[in-house]
Amino acid sequence: MPELPEVETVRRGLAPAMEGARIIHAQVNRPDLRWPFPENMAARLTGQTVQALRRRSKYILADLSSGETLLIHLGMSGRMTVSGDPLGRFHRVHPAPEKHDHVVLDMSNGARITFNDPRRFGAMDLMETVTAELHPLLAKLGPEPLGNAFHETYLAEALKTRKTPIKSALLDQRIVAGLGNIYVCETLYRAGISPKRRANNIARARVESLVPIIRDVLRDAITAGGSSLRDFRQADGELGYFQHSFDVYDREGEPCRTTDCADTIRRIVQSGRSSFYCPSCQR
Repeated sequence: MPELPEVETVRRGLAPAMEGARIIHAQVNRPDLRWPFPENMAARLTGQTVQALRRRSKYILADLSSGETLLIHLGMSGRMTVSGDPLGRFHRVHPAPEKHDHVVLDMSNGARITFNDPRRFGAMDLMETVTAELHPLLAKLGPEPLGNAFHETYLAEALKTRKTPIKSALLDQRIVAGLGNIYVCETLYRAGISPKRRANNIARARVESLVPIIRDVLRDAITAGGSSLRDFRQADGELGYFQHSFDVYDREGEPCRTTDCADTIRRIVQSGRSSFYCPSCQR
């Protein structure tokens, strides 16, 4: 499932084609994805101007001139691609419709936004913009890891009573929003912390050191266009490239990349998720 860097990469790719443009025609080709689409979604989108395109955790939020916000979740295999962009960023005419093109937005600037989702685990919803943060998918989210509310003191206080492994704690969206399995594994490797360590049994200074490392990992991944392991594509259809920079994720049995370390990367399962780490470098 796309994590924060992949969703932010898609948002940045969509923004030039969507922000400030009007949806002249919205086409909804099925009644649902993971959940039913909101009632009369096509009619509620048609004619509205996209005033801002935001991201909250792993969700894209399009604020509309109607006072509603369109929430978009890519799910396991969802892609949002742009064609016919008048800015010339994508160099493509509109492609022929595909089987799993579930939502298509034609914009006033000539761009077409297509949501394609073969597995149909994605989702869309509409809610009032002024109360968007109260939406059930957003209400309990923790602070954004790249935002000002996420800082060393906050994380230390949030983890000091947590008896779960640090890997599980960082995946808890109530503590920090948007982190997923890939980037928590990479963060803990850079920090030299074992994913098996209990969160409340890590020295405060080491917990605080996680904040800049988390930000560095996420920024590196965004710069690389995210990670393409199976289905993820950027808004122009291109792959992300951060998977070529993984230090531990999906590298079970391969040599550790730390200089002078002779150990290999191992994989364990925690709460049903694979954790990759170096037992010599991460304590």
